[in-house]
Amino acid sequence: MLLKLYERNNDPSVISEITELLDEGGLIIYPTDTMYAIGCHALKERAVEKICKIKGTDPRKNRLSIICYDLSTISQYAHMDNSTFKLMKKNLPGPFTFILEGTSRLPKIFRSRKEVGIRMPAHQAVMQIAEALGAPLMTASIPYDEDDDPGYATEPELIHEKWGKTVDMVIDSGPGSLDVSTVIDCTGPEISVIRQGIGELEF
Repeated sequence: MLLKLYERNNDPSVISEITELLDEGGLIIYPTDTMYAIGCHALKERAVEKICKIKGTDPRKNRLSIICYDLSTISQYAHMDNSTFKLMKKNLPGPFTFILEGTSRLPKIFRSRKEVGIRMPAHQAVMQIAEALGAPLMTASIPYDEDDDPGYATEPELIHEKWGKTVDMVIDSGPGSLDVSTVIDCTGPEISVIRQGIGELEF
């Protein structure tokens, strides 16, 4: 299914259609402020397992990431000290992934690594979905090889052509990009940028 969604002012019934699918364990491809992403209800472990299989990700070795609607939601699923909280408050929403220690509220599949990536994209549509869902979204960039046609990672109709039979819904919010988020590790004694993406971190 290919569903049109605008960055803002979407019909609440359309958002409800998406959240109902997620509540049922469905997989979606959706826009962010970086690449289009594949995701699911983060507390539905079987759905998370499906995405790991699609991505070829071993959750025992690879860190998983979630999208949260606000800082209050983040605090339910990840531990933050005061300095990390202030840093996130200053930079989010935005194209960043903050690595934090996860809490026991996350499913077991997340706890293998004890760490979780946290995202709050600066994209109103996906944040509207996260708010309506009332739970975090598991998120991962759609599989993309540099030898592939960029359109299969950036153009919703081509994304649907390639992935429409693998996921339950592709959300069309216009052309995407191949940009990646800046990744910040907040689990050590010092906060460090471990991947520089399009986000310029402000301290």
